[in-house]
Amino acid sequence: MTMDDLAEKGLVLLGCGKMGSAMLQGWLAGGLPPASVWVSDPNPSDWLRGTGVHLNTDLPGQPAIVLVAVKPQMMGAALPSLAAMGNGTTLFISVAAGTPIAGFETVLGDKTPIIRAMPNTPAAVARGITAIIGNSQTSAAHLDLAEALLRAVGQVVRLDHEDQMDAVTGLSGSGPAYVFHMIECMAKAGEAQGLAPELAMQLAQATVAGAGALAEAAEETPAQLRQNVTSPNGTTQAGLEVLMHPDTGLPPLMLKTVAAATDRSKALRNG
Repeated sequence: MTMDDLAEKGLVLLGCGKMGSAMLQGWLAGGLPPASVWVSDPNPSDWLRGTGVHLNTDLPGQPAIVLVAVKPQMMGAALPSLAAMGNGTTLFISVAAGTPIAGFETVLGDKTPIIRAMPNTPAAVARGITAIIGNSQTSAAHLDLAEALLRAVGQVVRLDHEDQMDAVTGLSGSGPAYVFHMIECMAKAGEAQGLAPELAMQLAQATVAGAGALAEAAEETPAQLRQNVTSPNGTTQAGLEVLMHPDTGLPPLMLKTVAAATDRSKALRNG
């Protein structure tokens, strides 16, 4: 299956909120014809209405791909409407959190090629990272096509087994919220040292965004980058001695944070 097949047979997008809209915008910008896209969404945005895609109309019988991007609580009502497309040539890709591949196989049939994907919220600005895993019915070509589609909103990594999704959820899925909170805390700490709130927030936001971009672009590891800006007995070292304390610093706190989110993901998966 190729992008040409996708344009010819069509893509169905079930749900088009922030994540679905970000992906659709990337696909259309990449040359996917609007006439090859069918979107089902109960509350379409003005932007979506103006894209020229088929909106809330009858769906093709056997599209190349169905991408499921509905809220988890809507899955039970939305998925059965696609059951007739199962056990065929249509590839299903889910970016909906919390629904395992087995849940899709129960509704769609165990002969259905299904790929589960876990993106994160920076996908809204094409800076996300998405982890994917397919069932036994997915081929290398299926995974390649899914990766090509999901690269519209950032990087893509492939997992070895589905159980890794819980750790992915705890790290990159929930991770943006950890970083947002760190920005909040840095800004408050700046205020405590006498900076105006607006200035402290601007400094914190730009520092985190810039450091992240540098860490991604540099050939050095984050550890080396940290060492590069840490002068002996300087200001950075003084701060890092607090932040890197093995008992009270960031290392044990981050271990507990990611573990808590991972454990919660497992609990939700197991009902």
